[in-house]
Amino acid sequence: MVDHLANTEINSQRIAAVENCFGASGQPLAVPGRVLLGEGILTKECRKKPKPRIFFLFNDILVYGSIVINKRKYNSQHIIPLEDVTLETLPDTLQMKNRWMIKTSKKSFVVSAASLTERKEWISHLEECIRHLLTKTGRQPSTEHAAPWIPDKATDICMRCTQTKFSTLTRRHHCRKCGFVVCADCSRQRFLMPRLSPKPLRVCNLCYRQLLAEKKKEAEADRRQPEPVHSAIPGYEPSSGDDSDKSDDEKADQWPADTEFYTSEVSWSSFHS
Repeated sequence: MVDHLANTEINSQRIAAVENCFGASGQPLAVPGRVLLGEGILTKECRKKPKPRIFFLFNDILVYGSIVINKRKYNSQHIIPLEDVTLETLPDTLQMKNRWMIKTSKKSFVVSAASLTERKEWISHLEECIRHLLTKTGRQPSTEHAAPWIPDKATDICMRCTQTKFSTLTRRHHCRKCGFVVCADCSRQRFLMPRLSPKPLRVCNLCYRQLLAEKKKEAEADRRQPEPVHSAIPGYEPSSGDDSDKSDDEKADQWPADTEFYTSEVSWSSFHS
């Protein structure tokens, strides 16, 4: 299917339509060999509350964003390379059904579909694309994943000290290492985790001690390594860029109270078969 659609006019038109919906705020999506396989609305479990998000599955990336006007305008575009994705099916909760987790090295989050069938179709198509990419590149599946953030409303007390009760004046914070909801006293430390951000991030006291111990262990192992033989040929430092994954969860989505997100007949049937 991918080979059949690649470099066709209809595929180019579909990708151009997605680019147009994101506008100037989005990144270009048209590259040689990229195919848009399908789209759909999923509910993303965000920090404050679950929110509808538009998702686009390409043969090499997963793109999602906030819905301003469905089929016409989206913003807060996020692009996830499928080679970095691992999926995990989750049990239903009282509030959310048909859930699964999308895990990556920079950000992990939970989404839910409108039906069990839709979840199976999403996971099936995602896994097929991931498997094809890994086979093509020879890479191994990713084993390091960022911890998903526990939603704010999941707890009224700090998940570390279990003493501090959150209120209007006592803010909730999230540890970037474990994703727990913690109080300020239990998360005063910052730690540099280059995989997540070029800047030191807030971590809880327990994770801070664990990270320090790991860093010390790595430093001791490095000291035991023999001194490298330096070549006369000058080396070059690898370039690095700020690839921060800024979340749009703090933005307020203005939705009419009577909006129904799963009655637009946009289902997995919109995927090409």
